[in-house]
Amino acid sequence: MGAYILKRILLMIPTLLGIMLMTFAVIQFVPGGPVEQVIAKMQGTDSDSTGRISGNTGNEAGGSQQAPGSAGDGTAFKYRGAQGLDPEFIKDLERQFGFDKPAHERFLLMMANYLTFDFGESYFRDRSVVSLIAEKLPVSISLGIWLTLIQYLVSIPLGIRKAVKDGSTFDVWTSGVIIIGYAIPSFIFAIMLIVLFAGGSYFSWFPLRGLTSDNFEQLSLWGKLADYAWHLALPLFAMAIGSFATMTMLTKNSFLDEIRKQYVMTARAKGLSESRVLYGHVFRNAMLLVIAGFPGAFIGAFFASSLLIETIFSLDGLGYLFFKATLDRDYPIVFASLYIFTLMGLVVQLVSDLTYTWIDPRIDFEKRDV
Repeated sequence: MGAYILKRILLMIPTLLGIMLMTFAVIQFVPGGPVEQVIAKMQGTDSDSTGRISGNTGNEAGGSQQAPGSAGDGTAFKYRGAQGLDPEFIKDLERQFGFDKPAHERFLLMMANYLTFDFGESYFRDRSVVSLIAEKLPVSISLGIWLTLIQYLVSIPLGIRKAVKDGSTFDVWTSGVIIIGYAIPSFIFAIMLIVLFAGGSYFSWFPLRGLTSDNFEQLSLWGKLADYAWHLALPLFAMAIGSFATMTMLTKNSFLDEIRKQYVMTARAKGLSESRVLYGHVFRNAMLLVIAGFPGAFIGAFFASSLLIETIFSLDGLGYLFFKATLDRDYPIVFASLYIFTLMGLVVQLVSDLTYTWIDPRIDFEKRDV
Protein backbone atom coordinates (compact mmCIF):
# COMPACT_ATOMS: atom_id res chain seq x y z
CA MET A 1 0.00 0.00 0.00
CA GLY A 2 2.90 2.34 0.67
CA ALA A 3 4.08 2.06 -2.93
CA TYR A 4 0.58 2.82 -4.22
CA ILE A 5 0.28 5.92 -2.01
CA LEU A 6 3.69 7.14 -3.17
CA LYS A 7 2.70 6.69 -6.84
CA ARG A 8 -0.52 8.60 -6.34
CA ILE A 9 1.27 11.45 -4.57
CA LEU A 10 3.86 11.65 -7.34
CA LEU A 11 1.08 11.74 -9.94
CA MET A 12 -0.51 14.68 -8.13
CA ILE A 13 2.47 16.87 -8.98
CA PRO A 14 2.16 16.85 -12.81
CA THR A 15 -1.64 16.93 -12.56
CA LEU A 16 -1.64 20.02 -10.37
CA LEU A 17 1.10 21.64 -12.42
CA GLY A 18 -0.74 20.95 -15.69
CA ILE A 19 -4.01 22.45 -14.44
CA MET A 20 -2.27 25.57 -13.17
CA LEU A 21 -0.26 25.94 -16.38
CA MET A 22 -3.31 25.63 -18.65
CA THR A 23 -5.25 28.15 -16.61
CA PHE A 24 -2.29 30.52 -16.56
CA ALA A 25 -1.92 30.25 -20.34
CA VAL A 26 -5.61 30.94 -20.96
CA ILE A 27 -5.57 34.02 -18.73
CA GLN A 28 -2.80 35.55 -20.83
CA PHE A 29 -5.39 36.05 -23.60
CA VAL A 30 -8.19 37.39 -21.38
CA PRO A 31 -8.75 41.14 -21.90
CA GLY A 32 -9.32 43.58 -19.09
CA GLY A 33 -6.51 42.69 -16.69
CA PRO A 34 -5.97 44.51 -13.39
CA VAL A 35 -3.73 47.19 -14.92
CA GLU A 36 -6.32 48.00 -17.57
CA GLN A 37 -9.05 48.06 -14.96
CA VAL A 38 -7.13 50.51 -12.79
CA ILE A 39 -6.58 52.75 -15.82
CA ALA A 40 -10.28 52.60 -16.72
CA LYS A 41 -11.23 53.32 -13.12
CA MET A 42 -8.97 56.35 -12.96
CA GLN A 43 -10.29 57.76 -16.25
CA GLY A 44 -13.90 56.93 -15.41
CA THR A 45 -14.31 54.67 -18.43
CA ASP A 46 -15.62 51.17 -18.79
CA SER A 47 -16.35 48.76 -21.62
CA ASP A 48 -17.54 45.21 -22.10
CA SER A 49 -14.08 44.07 -23.13
CA THR A 50 -12.47 45.22 -19.92
CA GLY A 51 -14.94 43.49 -17.63
CA ARG A 52 -16.19 44.86 -14.35
CA ILE A 53 -14.28 47.64 -12.72
CA SER A 54 -13.78 46.79 -9.10
CA GLY A 55 -10.48 48.11 -7.96
CA ASN A 56 -8.67 51.01 -6.41
CA THR A 57 -6.43 53.67 -7.82
CA GLY A 58 -2.85 53.08 -8.77
CA ASN A 59 -1.52 54.03 -5.34
CA GLU A 60 -3.71 51.34 -3.78
CA ALA A 61 -3.12 48.72 -6.41
CA GLY A 62 0.17 47.52 -5.10
CA GLY A 63 0.08 43.90 -4.09
CA SER A 64 1.70 40.57 -4.53
CA GLN A 65 3.85 39.96 -7.55
CA GLN A 66 3.35 36.25 -7.19
CA ALA A 67 0.15 35.78 -9.18
CA PRO A 68 0.20 36.33 -12.94
CA GLY A 69 -2.16 38.34 -15.05
CA SER A 70 -2.84 39.15 -18.63
CA ALA A 71 -0.57 42.16 -18.93
CA GLY A 72 2.32 42.06 -21.33
CA ASP A 73 5.54 43.92 -22.03
CA GLY A 74 4.90 47.21 -20.24
CA THR A 75 4.15 49.53 -23.14
CA ALA A 76 1.34 51.99 -22.58
CA PHE A 77 -0.29 51.84 -26.01
CA LYS A 78 -1.62 48.31 -25.53
CA TYR A 79 -4.01 49.48 -22.79
CA ARG A 80 -7.15 50.87 -24.31
CA GLY A 81 -8.10 54.12 -22.61
CA ALA A 82 -4.53 54.80 -21.45
CA GLN A 83 -4.11 57.86 -23.66
CA GLY A 84 -2.93 60.87 -21.71
CA LEU A 85 -1.30 58.84 -18.93
CA ASP A 86 2.42 58.94 -18.37
CA PRO A 87 4.03 55.75 -19.77
CA GLU A 88 6.24 55.63 -16.68
CA PHE A 89 3.12 55.51 -14.55
CA ILE A 90 1.86 52.56 -16.62
CA LYS A 91 5.17 50.77 -16.11
CA ASP A 92 4.98 51.49 -12.39
CA LEU A 93 1.53 49.91 -12.28
CA GLU A 94 2.89 46.84 -14.03
CA ARG A 95 5.70 46.57 -11.50
CA GLN A 96 3.21 46.83 -8.63
CA PHE A 97 1.12 44.02 -10.09
CA GLY A 98 4.19 41.99 -11.04
CA PHE A 99 3.57 42.19 -14.79
CA ASP A 100 6.98 43.62 -15.63
CA LYS A 101 8.40 40.08 -15.80
CA PRO A 102 8.02 37.63 -18.70
CA ALA A 103 5.12 35.18 -18.47
CA HIS A 104 7.28 32.14 -17.76
CA GLU A 105 9.05 33.92 -14.89
CA ARG A 106 5.73 34.93 -13.35
CA PHE A 107 4.45 31.37 -13.55
CA LEU A 108 7.58 29.85 -12.01
CA LEU A 109 7.60 32.45 -9.24
CA MET A 110 3.95 31.79 -8.52
CA MET A 111 4.39 28.02 -8.30
CA ALA A 112 7.51 28.37 -6.14
CA ASN A 113 5.57 30.47 -3.65
CA TYR A 114 2.56 28.18 -3.78
CA LEU A 115 4.73 25.25 -2.71
CA THR A 116 5.03 26.96 0.68
CA PHE A 117 1.37 28.11 0.56
CA ASP A 118 2.44 31.72 0.16
CA PHE A 119 -0.43 33.11 -1.90
CA GLY A 120 0.51 36.77 -1.61
CA GLU A 121 -1.80 39.75 -1.33
CA SER A 122 -5.08 40.53 -3.06
CA TYR A 123 -4.76 43.19 -5.75
CA PHE A 124 -7.77 45.20 -4.70
CA ARG A 125 -8.67 44.18 -1.15
CA ASP A 126 -5.44 45.16 0.63
CA ARG A 127 -5.37 41.86 2.51
CA SER A 128 -3.55 38.57 2.23
CA VAL A 129 -5.24 35.89 0.18
CA VAL A 130 -4.92 33.40 3.06
CA SER A 131 -6.82 35.69 5.45
CA LEU A 132 -9.57 36.23 2.87
CA ILE A 133 -9.97 32.50 2.25
CA ALA A 134 -9.96 31.79 6.01
CA GLU A 135 -12.66 34.42 6.53
CA LYS A 136 -14.96 32.96 3.85
CA LEU A 137 -14.26 29.31 4.64
CA PRO A 138 -16.85 28.84 7.45
CA VAL A 139 -19.75 29.70 5.13
CA SER A 140 -18.74 27.15 2.49
CA ILE A 141 -17.94 24.50 5.10
CA SER A 142 -21.34 25.07 6.67
CA LEU A 143 -23.09 24.53 3.34
CA GLY A 144 -20.96 21.47 2.56
CA ILE A 145 -21.48 19.77 5.91
CA TRP A 146 -25.23 20.28 6.03
CA LEU A 147 -25.70 19.29 2.40
CA THR A 148 -23.71 16.08 2.92
CA LEU A 149 -25.68 15.19 6.05
CA ILE A 150 -29.03 15.82 4.35
CA GLN A 151 -27.92 13.87 1.31
CA TYR A 152 -26.96 10.81 3.34
CA LEU A 153 -29.91 10.99 5.75
CA VAL A 154 -32.39 11.08 2.87
CA SER A 155 -30.69 9.04 0.17
CA ILE A 156 -29.68 5.99 2.21
CA PRO A 157 -33.12 5.19 3.72
CA LEU A 158 -34.75 5.99 0.37
CA GLY A 159 -32.32 3.77 -1.50
CA ILE A 160 -32.90 0.89 0.92
CA ARG A 161 -36.65 1.27 0.60
CA LYS A 162 -36.42 1.30 -3.19
CA ALA A 163 -34.30 -1.86 -3.12
CA VAL A 164 -36.82 -3.66 -0.93
CA LYS A 165 -39.70 -2.43 -3.11
CA ASP A 166 -37.86 -2.92 -6.40
CA GLY A 167 -40.24 -2.71 -9.36
CA SER A 168 -43.17 -1.49 -7.27
CA THR A 169 -45.16 1.70 -7.83
CA PHE A 170 -43.18 3.37 -5.04
CA ASP A 171 -39.91 2.52 -6.76
CA VAL A 172 -41.06 3.82 -10.14
CA TRP A 173 -42.49 7.09 -8.85
CA THR A 174 -39.56 7.92 -6.58
CA SER A 175 -37.15 7.18 -9.42
CA GLY A 176 -39.04 9.62 -11.62
CA VAL A 177 -38.98 12.32 -8.95
CA ILE A 178 -35.27 12.10 -8.17
CA ILE A 179 -34.32 11.92 -11.86
CA ILE A 180 -36.34 15.08 -12.56
CA GLY A 181 -34.66 16.74 -9.59
CA TYR A 182 -31.28 15.66 -10.88
CA ALA A 183 -32.05 17.06 -14.33
CA ILE A 184 -32.92 20.54 -13.02
CA PRO A 185 -29.76 22.68 -12.60
CA SER A 186 -29.37 23.84 -9.02
CA PHE A 187 -29.10 27.51 -9.99
CA ILE A 188 -32.37 27.34 -11.95
CA PHE A 189 -34.08 25.74 -8.97
CA ALA A 190 -32.56 28.40 -6.70
CA ILE A 191 -34.04 31.17 -8.85
CA MET A 192 -37.42 29.42 -8.76
CA LEU A 193 -37.27 29.26 -4.96
CA ILE A 194 -36.41 32.95 -4.72
CA VAL A 195 -39.29 33.90 -7.02
CA LEU A 196 -41.75 31.76 -5.08
CA PHE A 197 -40.66 32.06 -1.45
CA ALA A 198 -38.19 34.94 -1.03
CA GLY A 199 -40.24 37.92 -2.11
CA GLY A 200 -39.67 37.52 -5.82
CA SER A 201 -43.33 37.56 -6.88
CA TYR A 202 -45.39 35.50 -4.46
CA PHE A 203 -44.39 34.82 -0.83
CA SER A 204 -41.80 36.40 1.47
CA TRP A 205 -41.28 33.48 3.79
CA PHE A 206 -37.50 33.28 3.60
CA PRO A 207 -34.65 35.83 3.47
CA LEU A 208 -33.20 36.67 0.11
CA ARG A 209 -29.53 36.90 1.05
CA GLY A 210 -27.00 36.34 3.79
CA LEU A 211 -26.48 33.61 6.37
CA THR A 212 -27.78 35.52 9.40
CA SER A 213 -30.05 38.48 10.17
CA ASP A 214 -28.79 41.93 11.15
CA ASN A 215 -29.89 41.41 14.76
CA PHE A 216 -28.25 37.98 15.02
CA GLU A 217 -25.99 38.94 17.94
CA GLN A 218 -28.96 40.11 20.02
CA LEU A 219 -30.84 36.81 19.65
CA SER A 220 -30.90 34.01 22.20
CA LEU A 221 -29.15 30.72 21.51
CA TRP A 222 -32.30 29.11 20.16
CA GLY A 223 -33.08 32.27 18.26
CA LYS A 224 -29.67 32.17 16.61
CA LEU A 225 -30.13 28.53 15.63
CA ALA A 226 -33.57 29.25 14.20
CA ASP A 227 -32.31 32.29 12.31
CA TYR A 228 -29.37 30.29 10.94
CA ALA A 229 -31.66 27.48 9.78
CA TRP A 230 -34.08 30.01 8.29
CA HIS A 231 -31.35 31.52 6.13
CA LEU A 232 -29.94 28.12 5.12
CA ALA A 233 -33.26 26.57 4.11
CA LEU A 234 -33.50 27.76 0.50
CA PRO A 235 -29.79 27.46 -0.41
CA LEU A 236 -29.59 23.93 0.99
CA PHE A 237 -32.82 22.88 -0.68
CA ALA A 238 -31.60 24.21 -4.02
CA MET A 239 -28.28 22.38 -3.65
CA ALA A 240 -29.77 19.15 -2.32
CA ILE A 241 -32.55 18.60 -4.85
CA GLY A 242 -30.16 17.35 -7.49
CA SER A 243 -27.78 15.50 -5.18
CA PHE A 244 -30.18 12.74 -4.10
CA ALA A 245 -30.23 10.82 -7.37
CA THR A 246 -26.66 9.49 -7.43
CA MET A 247 -26.54 8.48 -3.78
CA THR A 248 -30.05 6.99 -3.80
CA MET A 249 -29.46 4.87 -6.88
CA LEU A 250 -26.03 3.79 -5.63
CA THR A 251 -27.57 2.65 -2.35
CA LYS A 252 -30.41 0.86 -4.13
CA ASN A 253 -28.15 -0.96 -6.57
CA SER A 254 -25.72 -1.94 -3.82
CA PHE A 255 -28.52 -3.47 -1.78
CA LEU A 256 -30.01 -5.25 -4.78
CA ASP A 257 -26.63 -6.72 -5.62
CA GLU A 258 -26.21 -8.03 -2.08
CA ILE A 259 -29.79 -9.27 -1.71
CA ARG A 260 -29.33 -11.59 -4.68
CA LYS A 261 -26.24 -13.28 -3.25
CA GLN A 262 -26.13 -16.80 -1.85
CA TYR A 263 -25.49 -15.84 1.77
CA VAL A 264 -28.78 -13.91 1.90
CA MET A 265 -30.68 -16.96 0.67
CA THR A 266 -28.91 -19.04 3.31
CA ALA A 267 -29.84 -16.58 6.05
CA ARG A 268 -33.47 -16.62 4.98
CA ALA A 269 -33.44 -20.44 4.85
CA LYS A 270 -32.30 -20.46 8.48
CA GLY A 271 -35.49 -18.65 9.43
CA LEU A 272 -34.08 -15.19 10.12
CA SER A 273 -36.55 -12.33 9.89
CA GLU A 274 -36.42 -10.06 6.85
CA SER A 275 -35.29 -7.08 8.96
CA ARG A 276 -32.52 -9.19 10.51
CA VAL A 277 -31.35 -10.31 7.09
CA LEU A 278 -31.55 -6.81 5.68
CA TYR A 279 -29.89 -4.86 8.50
CA GLY A 280 -27.81 -7.58 10.11
CA HIS A 281 -26.18 -8.97 7.00
CA VAL A 282 -26.95 -7.05 3.82
CA PHE A 283 -26.53 -3.55 5.27
CA ARG A 284 -22.88 -3.95 6.28
CA ASN A 285 -21.78 -5.19 2.86
CA ALA A 286 -24.03 -2.98 0.75
CA MET A 287 -22.93 0.21 2.50
CA LEU A 288 -19.23 -0.25 1.77
CA LEU A 289 -19.31 1.76 -1.45
CA VAL A 290 -21.62 4.40 0.00
CA ILE A 291 -19.54 5.00 3.12
CA ALA A 292 -16.24 4.94 1.25
CA GLY A 293 -17.55 7.66 -1.02
CA PHE A 294 -18.19 10.06 1.86
CA PRO A 295 -14.98 12.15 1.45
CA GLY A 296 -15.67 12.65 -2.23
CA ALA A 297 -19.33 13.48 -1.58
CA PHE A 298 -18.36 16.12 0.98
CA ILE A 299 -15.83 17.77 -1.31
CA GLY A 300 -18.36 17.69 -4.14
CA ALA A 301 -20.92 19.41 -1.94
CA PHE A 302 -18.29 21.80 -0.61
CA PHE A 303 -16.99 23.03 -3.96
CA ALA A 304 -19.16 22.00 -6.89
CA SER A 305 -22.45 23.58 -5.89
CA SER A 306 -21.29 26.46 -3.72
CA LEU A 307 -20.24 28.86 -6.50
CA LEU A 308 -23.60 29.52 -8.13
CA ILE A 309 -25.65 29.05 -4.97
CA GLU A 310 -23.50 31.44 -2.93
CA THR A 311 -23.67 33.96 -5.74
CA ILE A 312 -27.45 33.73 -6.17
CA PHE A 313 -28.17 33.94 -2.44
CA SER A 314 -25.32 36.42 -1.72
CA LEU A 315 -23.68 34.10 0.77
CA ASP A 316 -20.21 35.42 1.46
CA GLY A 317 -18.30 32.15 1.08
CA LEU A 318 -15.46 30.83 -1.04
CA GLY A 319 -17.61 30.42 -4.13
CA TYR A 320 -18.78 34.03 -3.99
CA LEU A 321 -15.24 35.22 -3.27
CA PHE A 322 -13.94 33.33 -6.32
CA PHE A 323 -16.74 34.71 -8.48
CA LYS A 324 -16.04 38.31 -7.44
CA ALA A 325 -12.29 37.85 -7.85
CA THR A 326 -12.80 36.53 -11.38
CA LEU A 327 -14.92 39.53 -12.35
CA ASP A 328 -12.45 41.93 -10.77
CA ARG A 329 -9.43 40.17 -12.31
CA ASP A 330 -8.01 39.71 -8.81
CA TYR A 331 -5.62 37.02 -9.98
CA PRO A 332 -3.96 36.15 -6.65
CA ILE A 333 -7.35 35.03 -5.30
CA VAL A 334 -8.29 33.27 -8.54
CA PHE A 335 -5.09 31.25 -8.78
CA ALA A 336 -4.88 30.54 -5.04
CA SER A 337 -8.46 29.24 -5.02
CA LEU A 338 -7.79 27.08 -8.06
CA TYR A 339 -4.62 25.71 -6.49
CA ILE A 340 -6.29 24.91 -3.16
CA PHE A 341 -9.43 23.39 -4.73
CA THR A 342 -7.41 21.23 -7.11
CA LEU A 343 -5.01 20.05 -4.42
CA MET A 344 -7.83 19.20 -2.03
CA GLY A 345 -9.68 17.34 -4.77
CA LEU A 346 -6.62 15.20 -5.55
CA VAL A 347 -5.98 14.47 -1.88
CA VAL A 348 -9.61 13.57 -1.19
CA GLN A 349 -9.65 11.23 -4.18
CA LEU A 350 -6.68 9.42 -2.67
CA VAL A 351 -8.38 9.33 0.74
CA SER A 352 -11.51 7.87 -0.89
CA ASP A 353 -9.49 5.07 -2.48
CA LEU A 354 -7.76 4.34 0.82
CA THR A 355 -11.14 4.30 2.55
CA TYR A 356 -12.26 1.54 0.21
CA THR A 357 -9.31 -0.60 1.24
CA TRP A 358 -9.87 0.17 4.92
CA ILE A 359 -13.55 -0.82 4.76
CA ASP A 360 -13.00 -3.82 2.48
CA PRO A 361 -9.50 -5.35 2.81
CA ARG A 362 -10.19 -7.47 -0.28
CA ILE A 363 -9.60 -4.37 -2.42
CA ASP A 364 -5.92 -4.01 -3.24
CA PHE A 365 -4.98 -1.12 -5.49
CA GLU A 366 -1.30 -2.14 -5.53
CA LYS A 367 -2.19 -5.03 -7.82
CA ARG A 368 -3.75 -2.66 -10.33
CA ASP A 369 -2.26 -0.04 -12.60
CA VAL A 370 -2.51 3.48 -11.20
